[in-house]
Amino acid sequence: MVYVTGDMHGDETRLYDKEFRKLKQGDTLIIAGDFGFVWDGSKREKQLLKWLGSRKFNICFIDGPHDNYDRIYACRETVWKGGRVHRISGNLFHMCRGQIFNLEGMKIFTFGGGESPDKDIRAENQIWFKEELPTPAQMAEGAENIDEADCCVDYIVTHEPPSVVKSAIQLRAGKTNYVNKLNGYLEELNRECKFKRWYFGSVHYDKVITPTHTAVFKNLVPINGEVQTVK
Repeated sequence: MVYVTGDMHGDETRLYDKEFRKLKQGDTLIIAGDFGFVWDGSKREKQLLKWLGSRKFNICFIDGPHDNYDRIYACRETVWKGGRVHRISGNLFHMCRGQIFNLEGMKIFTFGGGESPDKDIRAENQIWFKEELPTPAQMAEGAENIDEADCCVDYIVTHEPPSVVKSAIQLRAGKTNYVNKLNGYLEELNRECKFKRWYFGSVHYDKVITPTHTAVFKNLVPINGEVQTVK
């Protein structure tokens, strides 16, 4: 089985939750951004990453604005299941932006990144990284991979949602409508690409937003199943 869940932010309690314990040999868990366990290079962190990589199931994550890009990008890059990854440790992988992975007969497109709302008061390369937003080259690679797939994949996993979905979420919450270039790029994919369902993690709750767009957070959702909304 392939499962999707949302931001972990380095919270170890998530790893001991009953949801996490249901993963079996050969399963794959995709974390939709802000994994947070690759951060400071401490002894404790190294031990934890080694333990995660030794699981009999695969743990994969896309990046978000609260990940340490210097440490992630320093890991060895390789190809896994048809897409580029950074191998963090054993069966623990960072899924590079704009890749299509073939998992259990499904084509899954991934694209990480986001934008920190408080980046102006953060110190670059301490708790903020300019790499949180995609480069033109990364966006071009993603578009090329989608084109090569005839603009058709089974599932899409991103940290941020497309701009139309993000605007709807903000307006419903009474917040100021703000989208960035990443949301705009994802909106182009939303309009041009055929897919069954799109999962994203940035809003920190589990909820079906539209018939094809699902926000994930603490639940582990089978990628071909329905999320149970947390009220």
